[in-house]
Amino acid sequence: MKNKNKYDYLLKLLLVGDSSVGKSSILCRYSDNQFEEKVLSTIGIDFKVKYLKIDNKTVKVGIWDTAGQERFRTLTSAYYRNAHAIILVYDCTVRESFENLDVWIHEIDKYSTNKNAIKMLVANKIDKPNHEVTKNEGRNFAFDNNMLFCETSAKNDYNINYCFEELIQQILNNPSLLELSIVTKNLKLSKKDEAKSSCSC
Repeated sequence: MKNKNKYDYLLKLLLVGDSSVGKSSILCRYSDNQFEEKVLSTIGIDFKVKYLKIDNKTVKVGIWDTAGQERFRTLTSAYYRNAHAIILVYDCTVRESFENLDVWIHEIDKYSTNKNAIKMLVANKIDKPNHEVTKNEGRNFAFDNNMLFCETSAKNDYNINYCFEELIQQILNNPSLLELSIVTKNLKLSKKDEAKSSCSC
């Protein structure tokens, strides 16, 4: 894109979930089409920007990858502010990460300032064998909590683009969220935030 300062909408997406469920891998696969088998745990926050052209509109998407460790919870709570969508990730091969979803939903309810934010539950690492959480369990949990549901594999690049495209389309189809996107655009991202948009994987 020739002029990255010109865009119609600025959207804020947030990735949350336990440590090691693959949030950083999902982010890097979507933003840079990269995957590393071994990824260091995110410390505090990571940030990426992606530009999309949808229906002749330029959409600037800021994606925030939060640390899953409990000691960083107070640090990352501020990043829930004005999020248009929140992606809640668990590892389908680690049941504990699924059982901890209630904790993350509590975090979202506590810190999110946008009650209309669209939420998506993502079952990651479906390329691995020995799943401890079935697809039906994930889908039912998402339904019970009014969330979209998607299975992904950052390693095999399965459903990664679909996950984000579906969320972005849902936002663009929601007038109240579109109004927030204009407010967010007017605030803009700081130079410091833009500088953070380097993949840590």
